[in-house]
Amino acid sequence: MENQSNLHHLVLGKLNDFLTGSVLADTLDERYRQKIAKNLVINGRFEKKDVKSNIILEVVAGHKKAAIKVDFLVKYQGKTIALIKYAPGSLVTRRLSTLAVSRIIKPYQIPIVVVTNGEDAEILDGNSGKVMATGLENLLDKEIVKENMISFSFKPIKKTMFDQASRIAYACEVDGACPCDSDVCIIE
Repeated sequence: MENQSNLHHLVLGKLNDFLTGSVLADTLDERYRQKIAKNLVINGRFEKKDVKSNIILEVVAGHKKAAIKVDFLVKYQGKTIALIKYAPGSLVTRRLSTLAVSRIIKPYQIPIVVVTNGEDAEILDGNSGKVMATGLENLLDKEIVKENMISFSFKPIKKTMFDQASRIAYACEVDGACPCDSDVCIIE
């Protein structure tokens, strides 16, 4: 067991990923991610195959490029209906960057955007950015998604919006990253 001074990067051993079965480092952050994945499948009734995790996304700001990790994308009827970003700490400080990521990861606006610290969550309307619900108990439910699917616009992202969102994501997720964050990789 490694002893590190930053508690959210403390390695406690190994664990099996709930979605894929692969072996991962057992950290406090990973335990929260596993809790979220279980919530989506067990409480939200999504199939494991419909929940994609650990997605690498390239973000660009001018001539700067970096790769960041997106925790979860949830699909329903062949469309990504939700993006979930986990990070320890305050939820409100993560809203802008998570909304930005939801505008660059797909060619359309993902309708549901979730910011969570593993203890609480804010469920945002992807188009407006307004908080629709709070709490992990309101994370996502397949039946509610099914009922609301017709109201999701999947509005295409225009180039100007994409460029602005990519710069915001870079500023928040790369420039504002914890120095010990291994989920960010600057591309030269």
